Amino acid sequence: MTNPPPVKEFGYLPLYNFYEVVRANELKHKQLACEELLLTEFTCPLEGRIQAMWSHHNYFVYVLEGKKIWHTPFGSHELTRGRCVFVRKGANIVEQFFDAEFCIILFFVSDEFICETLRPLASKTLKNNDKHSPVISVQNDATISAFMHAMLPYFTQNPPPNKALLELKFRELLLNVAHNPHNREALSYFCSLLHEPAAVSLRKIMEDNFSYNLKLEEYAQLCNRSLSAFKRDFQKTYGQSPGKWLLERRLAHAKMLLSNSNLPVSEIAYDCGFENLSHFSRAFREHFGAPPISFRQTVHG
Repeated sequence: MTNPPPVKEFGYLPLYNFYEVVRANELKHKQLACEELLLTEFTCPLEGRIQAMWSHHNYFVYVLEGKKIWHTPFGSHELTRGRCVFVRKGANIVEQFFDAEFCIILFFVSDEFICETLRPLASKTLKNNDKHSPVISVQNDATISAFMHAMLPYFTQNPPPNKALLELKFRELLLNVAHNPHNREALSYFCSLLHEPAAVSLRKIMEDNFSYNLKLEEYAQLCNRSLSAFKRDFQKTYGQSPGKWLLERRLAHAKMLLSNSNLPVSEIAYDCGFENLSHFSRAFREHFGAPPISFRQTVHG
C-alpha cells in the first residue's frame, strides 16, 4: 500500500462505469462473457494520467505488464507486474504511468455469483470483519500465477470456449482464492456477502463511496436494488432521503478536512464529491453559517 497523493488536484473528474466501458468495447479489448460474468485481457491506452471510475461488479485484477495505482479514501495500492488484487464494487481514482503499457487480466464477478459459488464452504473458518479495504490483495502463489497465464490462450481459441467452461473457470478462481489461508481479508469479505444483513451492506456501500459524485441510480445499482427500493430502504436505515444524507455527510467530511488538513479548499471540494467550488462554498455556508475559508480561519485562529 502507498500513501495517496492529491490525485484530485486536476479538478473534478467525471466517473465512468468500468464494467460497461470494457463490455462495450469488444473489438478493442479481448473478452469472453457468460451472462454478467466478464473476462478480458485489457491493455489500457496511454492517455489521461488520472481517471475516476466505478463498477457495480467486483473484479479481480492480475497485472501482466506495467504499473497503476488504485487510490481509495482509505489508502492507495500500487499494482505492478505479477500483482493480483480483488477490487470490491464501488468507485476508485486510478493513476496511470506512461513508461510502459498497462496490461491486465480482469475477471468481473457479481456478489450473487460469489455467494452461489462459496455458499457450500460457508463455515466457522470464514470469519467476517466489519471493515474491508476497497482493494484487497490476493496472494500470487504458484496456483494463481499458473491459472492466470493458462487463461490467455482462451482469448484466441477458435471456436471460443463454451459458456459452461467459462463459468467453471470463474468458480475455479474463486475457490483457489478461498482455499488459500493467506487470503484472509478476501475470505472475510466473501463471508460478509454471505451473511451480512441488507441494511448493513447498504451502510457499507454508502460509507465507502459517499465522497464520489455518483448518481442515485448508480448508488442503487451498487446496493443491488432498484432506485425505488434503494430510496425506501435508505429511508428505513438512515431516517432521511439519500440526497439529504449525502450532502450532510460530504459537508461533515469537508468540515473535518478544513479543520485538520492544509489541503486547498478547491481540492477539499472535489475530494468530498462536489462538482465545483461555488456549489461547495454555497452549500457549506448554508449548512455551517460561514464560507469554507472563513471557517478555516476561525478554527486555526
